[in-house]
Order: sequence, then structure tokens, then C-alpha cells
Amino acid sequence: MSDLELIKEAKKARKMAYVPYSKFKVGAALLTNSGKVILGCNIENAAYTPCNCAERTAFFKAISEGIYDFCKIAVVGSFEDADVDTICTPCGVCRQVMQEFCNPKEFEILMSDGENLRKMKLEELLPFGFGPDNLNR
Repeated sequence: MSDLELIKEAKKARKMAYVPYSKFKVGAALLTNSGKVILGCNIENAAYTPCNCAERTAFFKAISEGIYDFCKIAVVGSFEDADVDTICTPCGVCRQVMQEFCNPKEFEILMSDGENLRKMKLEELLPFGFGPDNLNR
């Protein structure tokens, strides 16, 4: 699957976002090594702390289905009433979840504002990340 196709999938996921408070919709499309795409959207809550980001929604969906082989994720975000997308980077918590399940040197994060595509490795977004390798004795 091409990067632009994965961005399109993330835009589909964004339509499902539940954002009555921030009005900022985020969609994620997580691509497995076998070519399967798992979609996720952000889900807000009046209490705020139970909110879940689109990226973690996609990862948790995949993990709950026994899928652990990921190569890249596309993330798109925009306000509900906006005509233009904005570059939307994963938050720190999402980066940490990615660190848990992905090789930071290989896993790619794709972000787009609708015109420009930005691609980064996880290790660029989370330098000196703490992961399972840090706990090996």
C-alpha cells in the first residue's frame, strides 16, 4: 500500500471520531507487515482523562485481535469545520505505545496537511525512547 493510500485510509477513520469537546478529529491507519490496515479515531470523554487518541485506538484494536507486526501508521487531523488538514504528530503517550510494539529504527509515522506528506521514523519522534529492550537483563 502506498503512503498516499494509507493517508486516505486515515481520513476515512477520522470521520468516525467522537469529539464533542475539542472538535478536533484525528484518524489513524495502522499498516501491518502483512498488508492489513487497522483504523482508529480519537474518542473523547467529558472527564477528559478517559479519552483515547486515534493512534492508540488503532494499536489496541490490532493487539486485541492478536496482531503485532506493524510497519507504519498514517495520522491526519483537523477541526470539524476546517477545510484544511493540519500536520498532526502523535502525542507522547502514543509514541510510547508505538515504542512498545515497533522497532523505532524502522517504524514510520506518516503525517499530511492535505498537500504535503511528512514521513518520520519513530526514533526521530521519540529519541532515547524507553522500551522492552531497556528491561532485558
